Amino acid sequence: MSSVVHLPHGSACFADDRGEGRLLRATWHHREDLVVLSLWRGEECTATFRLPHDQVAALVATLQAGLDPAYDVQQRA
Repeated sequence: MSSVVHLPHGSACFADDRGEGRLLRATWHHREDLVVLSLWRGEECTATFRLPHDQVAALVATLQAGLDPAYDVQQRA
């Protein structure tokens, strides 16, 4: 199971179960009013995506909508 590593200054890392140092890092940049989502393999950042703060709620809603059916399936099992 993947793990979450909390970093200082409004960042969190989410480890990929496939290993090989794969991480998704989310970092708030309040001065720029955005969140940077970055993909890492070991010590190397391989991609970034700048998400404006006013779109964060839509991303969270999308993730939540995917979680709801997953919890329903788990409860029925």
